[in-house]
Order: sequence, then structure tokens, then C-alpha cells
Amino acid sequence: MKSAIFTQPGQPLEIRELKKPKPIKDQVLIRLHTAALNHRDLWIQQEQTSPEGIALGSDGCGVVEDVGEDADTLLIGMEVIINPSLNWGDNPIVQGNSFKILGWPDAGTFSEYIVVSKKQIFEKPEHLSFQESAAVPLAALTAYRALFSKARLRGKEKVLITGIGGGAALWALQFAVAYQARVYVTSGSDEKINKAKALGAINGFNYKDPEWTQQALKESGGFDIVIDSAGGPQFSQLLDLMVPGGRIAIFGRTAGDIPDISTRTLYWKQLSIHGTTMGTRDEFLSMLDFLESRNLKPVIDKIYPLVQINEAMNRMKEGNQFGKIVLQIK
Repeated sequence: MKSAIFTQPGQPLEIRELKKPKPIKDQVLIRLHTAALNHRDLWIQQEQTSPEGIALGSDGCGVVEDVGEDADTLLIGMEVIINPSLNWGDNPIVQGNSFKILGWPDAGTFSEYIVVSKKQIFEKPEHLSFQESAAVPLAALTAYRALFSKARLRGKEKVLITGIGGGAALWALQFAVAYQARVYVTSGSDEKINKAKALGAINGFNYKDPEWTQQALKESGGFDIVIDSAGGPQFSQLLDLMVPGGRIAIFGRTAGDIPDISTRTLYWKQLSIHGTTMGTRDEFLSMLDFLESRNLKPVIDKIYPLVQINEAMNRMKEGNQFGKIVLQIK
């Protein structure tokens, strides 16, 4: 089987021929049709090392081809998507010590085949294609937990989503709009802001404008919720944009660490900052129910064949994408 293998930090992924894995016990073997990229894949490529080589990738969709001893043979032929949130644990508030995300340190979806536990597979949503389904798991689960479990969105609330264009931010936009929230976005690109408005955002603000926060506050009157994936020096400005009792959910670090926060603003406004990562199995099921009941589809930026994985990774690294970058494997 062909796999896109990561070995050394900063090095391109290699397409290698590997032996097809065999499922054991409660595992299933999936013939992957599609996979999708996440910023996590970039961070692993830049920061980790794997001398023996490993296939990256957390998002995948395909067909069950074989099952292990204790798995139901009726699963064979089932079209499935994979929940990449592994071994969450018993506490829904926070992941346990055994938690990990598919694609590192376990072999991921940038491959023709993958073996996973049968507990990690779910039927592919009927209204989505294989390409669309691959764009769901990690980003949609992250956005769903951030918006509903952590920030506890209520209808008609004002929501600001920073850095629109990435998969999780776009899912947060679609979920919030579907829930009848009043949604605004930020981006360094006016083109991306206009695309977000076409998806239901009321307006957007270019964070390259030094006065964007004043514009946002004047137009919105303040936000109940901010969904942030960047962190970095601008994070402290978000506190000034919140209404009293506001909630911020953060799940990324594309702009780096947060250098300072106004303690007085935090306690006087009684704000809440929620760190969040991935989500539970129940949240994954709720997320699937939500997008199926509202017929939501992901925004796809571009589709590459598996052999062009490095071109796909470079597109994500450049940050020009609007939507998920998908790999066509079969």
C-alpha cells in the first residue's frame, strides 16, 4: 500500500510502499478513499521526529474491507468516517492521560489503508461525498466542542470567530449560523472575509488594520463568545471586545503564546477563557447529528492526489486556503 511517511522535522513526506496492516481483535481495516489535512500535521512535521517513519493524518473516510476476530463481519463494506479522538477517558470535562490523536504517534490516514478500533468508526453521512466526509472529523469535532460544550452558545448571541479560512473556524461559523447566532469573523484577507459573509457572517474585520478592534466594538457592541485558534500577542485585545459574562474558547496556537492579559478586565467583566482540544465520543455523535439534521457541508479549498501530499502541505503552510485541503487516495 502507498503511504505518505514522515521521518525528520522540516523534511518533505515520502511516498513509500508498505505492507497492508491486518486487523486484530476489535479492529477494522479501512480502505481509505479520502483524507484531509490539519494544522496539526504541519506542527508534527516541524517539531517531531520518527526515525522509522509514520503516516501522518487525522481525518479519513473510506470503506471497511476486513475485520478482526471480535468485530462484526456485517461492518465489511460499510462506508465510514473515523473519529480521530482516541482514548478520551471517563471524564467528559477533560481528556485522560491515555488520550491521543490519530496520526501521531499512531499511524494516520495519509495512506491507502488504516487499522483502527471499531469504536472509532461511524457511518458516513448520507448527504456527504467521500471528499466532503474526510473534511469533517477533527475540525468539526473541535469546533463543536468549543462552541457548544465550552462556550455554551445560545441562540441570537453575538459570536466572533478569529482567523476565518481554516477548517475548524469555518465549521464554527457554519454551526453558529445554523444555530441562529449573529456571527462576525476576522482575517488578514478581505477576500476571505467576503467568502465568510457569503456563508452567513454578518461582517468581518481585517486584523492587519490597527483599528480593527475599535471597528468591531463599534459595529457589534461587544461579543458574547469568541472562538479563537491563534493565541499570540493580539489575544489580549479580545478581552476588550467581550460583553460582561463573555466566554472565549481557544484551541490553537498559530500566532504563538499569549504574552499578557489584563487581569482587571478578566475579573471585572467576569469573563471565562476555556482551553479545549478535540472532544468526546458523545460529542462526535452529537456533531454528526447536528450537521446531518441541518444538511451542513464542509467548505473544501482544494483536492490533491496522495502523491502530491507535499504540495498540499505547502498550501496549508502558506495559509492561503479557505476551507479544508483534501487528499484523494482512491
